[in-house]
Amino acid sequence: MFSAVLFSIAIAALAQFALYYWRAVLSSVAAQPISARVLEAANVVEPDLCGADFEKLAGLLELTPELRGKQQGLGLVCAYYRFVGKLADLFGGIAPSLMLWSEHERALCARYAAVQIDHRLEANLAQAASLRSC
Repeated sequence: MFSAVLFSIAIAALAQFALYYWRAVLSSVAAQPISARVLEAANVVEPDLCGADFEKLAGLLELTPELRGKQQGLGLVCAYYRFVGKLADLFGGIAPSLMLWSEHERALCARYAAVQIDHRLEANLAQAASLRSC
């Protein structure tokens, strides 16, 4: 019995660590600068980038091909964006601070998508330059 409880606590702690680590990676990627061409393509201004722009940026990421092989999407980030949105819908009226937090998190997801588009475009331009030089 004790070993089962200890195992459950260890699994919960590991899951919590994994979630915090994933959130830190998301934040560090989202903190990178976004190029002007991505902001122009999405028709947004960087200070005005908000959570509502995520859908537009996710659509742009789908339109941007990945030339290096493995297609990486926004799988977990999309799920996190939807989860935070549902959480705000359910409890936002009760806790206004939750609405502010959820908008911050959704804007973080939008910035992450914009940075991913920028990285994909840079990789594609580098790939095209290497093909032209051969």
